[in-house]
Amino acid sequence: MAKELRQIAIYGKGGIGKSTTTQNLTTALAENGRKVMVVGCDPKADSTRLILGGLAQRTVLDTLRDEGEDVDLANILRQGYLKIRCVESGGPEPGVGCAGRGIITSIGLLERLGAYTDDLDYVFYDVLGDVVCGGFAMPIREGKAKEIYIVASGEMMSLYAANNIAKGIQRYSENGDVRLGGIICNSRNVDREPELLRAFSKELGTKLIHLIPRDNVVQHAEINRKTVIEYQSQSKQSKEYRALAKKIEQNRKFVVPKPMTSDRLEEILLEFGQIDELENYAI
Repeated sequence: MAKELRQIAIYGKGGIGKSTTTQNLTTALAENGRKVMVVGCDPKADSTRLILGGLAQRTVLDTLRDEGEDVDLANILRQGYLKIRCVESGGPEPGVGCAGRGIITSIGLLERLGAYTDDLDYVFYDVLGDVVCGGFAMPIREGKAKEIYIVASGEMMSLYAANNIAKGIQRYSENGDVRLGGIICNSRNVDREPELLRAFSKELGTKLIHLIPRDNVVQHAEINRKTVIEYQSQSKQSKEYRALAKKIEQNRKFVVPKPMTSDRLEEILLEFGQIDELENYAI
């Protein structure tokens, strides 16, 4: 019996730390013997730089533009730390076209070139920002990723984006089996952050999978072009990423989320003291 390939998409507000979280999470899984592929779905093409030691990853769209359709898998896929397979979708030339199209093109090409091999345990899609663009919603819209995790923090705009993403998951779940696996808190040390994220997760009908504390070792590792696990394997932060990996491995609770109205989201933010942010932003 063939083993199950778990295809997971990581979403969240731009700048929330999706790529850092994804790379450290997948490193923890690979460290535990899992075969993993990471598909970067951000036009900046920085979803795999820590796994590759900062090496520039040639993107799928750049390769197609330069070489045409006759592309070998070796041209677009590189192995990084712990043999994690890395692909970057890339984006169109500045000011031209929809960046989300790169995701559609890349996944189709990876399928045709046989990148989804039988030995893989996980494929992670690190997806830019919100799901307002159909291209960025592609991993869930086309049923490529069955499991979705949203990276968020206690900051208002992060939760606003997370609620929008939940709306997208709810919509696409109507025609497929895509489900939300939970919320990952990438802490910003705001007031009452754990309580706020638990309440937010409960309101969506899901759970807070793990709270990743804020630690300067993350920045130090990134400056050295490494994941935290490679940079300081025995650090407390490395243990946090390993704990997250274990929880995702063991997670079997996947739900169709129940996104909030803007009024309800504002009520929760007010309840947990996010008043200053609400004065600066309009929902």
